[in-house]
Amino acid sequence: MGIIISFLLVVLVLFFIVRSFSRSFRFIKVVVLNCMLGLVLLISVNFIGTYYGFTLGINVITVIIAGFCGIPGVIFLMVFKLFL
Repeated sequence: MGIIISFLLVVLVLFFIVRSFSRSFRFIKVVVLNCMLGLVLLISVNFIGTYYGFTLGINVITVIIAGFCGIPGVIFLMVFKLFL
C-alpha cells in the first residue's frame, strides 16, 4: 500500500512540474514573439520611412526598447522622434 501512495505522489509531483514548465515556455514564447515583432516593425519603419524622410536610428537603445516593448515600443519611438 505504501508503494502505491509513493508512486501516486511521484506522478502528482511530476504532473505539477511539467505543468509549470509548459506555462513558462508559453510565456517565453510570447516574449520572444513580441521581441521579433518589435524588431521587424523597427526595420520596416526605417525602410518605409526613408521614402518620406522619417527614420529611426537603429542603435542599442532603440533596439532594446523595440525588443522589450514590441509594437508599443516602436510607436513610442516614432512619437518621441516626431515631438523632439
